[in-house]
Amino acid sequence: MKKFSIGYRTIKTAVGTILSVAIAAFFNLDFFSSAAILTILCIQTTRKKSLHAVYTRIIASLIGIAYGFIAFETFGYNPLVLGIMILLFIPTLVSLNVEAGFISSVVIIMHIYSVANFTSDLLLNEIALMTVGFGTALVVNMYMGDFQKELENYRIQVEELFRSIFSEITKYLRNGDTSWDGKEIISAANVLDKAKSLAFTDVENHITRKENQYYVYFDMREKQLEIIERILPKITTLPVMVQQVDLVADFMEELAENIHPGNTAIRFRNKLDIVKEEFAKMPLPKNHENFLAMASLYQFIEEMDEYLAIKQTFKGLKINEDGE
Repeated sequence: MKKFSIGYRTIKTAVGTILSVAIAAFFNLDFFSSAAILTILCIQTTRKKSLHAVYTRIIASLIGIAYGFIAFETFGYNPLVLGIMILLFIPTLVSLNVEAGFISSVVIIMHIYSVANFTSDLLLNEIALMTVGFGTALVVNMYMGDFQKELENYRIQVEELFRSIFSEITKYLRNGDTSWDGKEIISAANVLDKAKSLAFTDVENHITRKENQYYVYFDMREKQLEIIERILPKITTLPVMVQQVDLVADFMEELAENIHPGNTAIRFRNKLDIVKEEFAKMPLPKNHENFLAMASLYQFIEEMDEYLAIKQTFKGLKINEDGE
């Protein structure tokens, strides 16, 4: 059984229902309770979706009024005419890409059908109902929660997980510790999925904004995580521990201590170049196992350079810290 909870959208739906019915009743509109249906159908999870919902329902309802007037006044108010009209009405909405407004438009069409007398008063009444219903939905849906704290919490979680992953890699390189189960990899992927979804919602809540800094950040971390997943086998399958391991371990330890949302990746790429130079100065492998171990470590270094290159393309979140 799911946990009982009341979210923002539920609260807005209830408030919108109360307001739309009260306003429609105040102005003595016929079918005033239908204003609530029009409002409920337009309550969405984001401002952009709400605007689009209102747009599709206005267009669909106006087309419905036109269809209703032509069909009923020409052929009469009977079920057969209603059915044939709906048969033609739905493809029209689909062709105009406003099929989402079908239910709202049917509400208006059924008012016309039930009155069975299309007059200017009825037309004005339906337009007023649309104004109240859709307008109330827009007003109520303009309030959206602030996701900044949640997004920041996700950022902290992701960085802690990356820090933990790099620390485990360092422990393995230094001590040959194979007790790590890799659960942080799965946790990081799950957190990034949730974080990107929330960041995208935040974009949808800003009418003129096309991207969110946090969304770009989490997308960047997701690409880095793919590299981490790819390089782990190169480390965990080392046939022997060679001298170069210490160089890589020192670098990974420093990197783990300096994960943050800013953009100073160039500093660590320079450090990685130094690691490569030191790597090249060390003695050549004495046997096949040493050769395989050194080759894996060098591939690991190259992959870490790509990891940092991805971070270097990111402008950085506005948080004053020094780090990767």
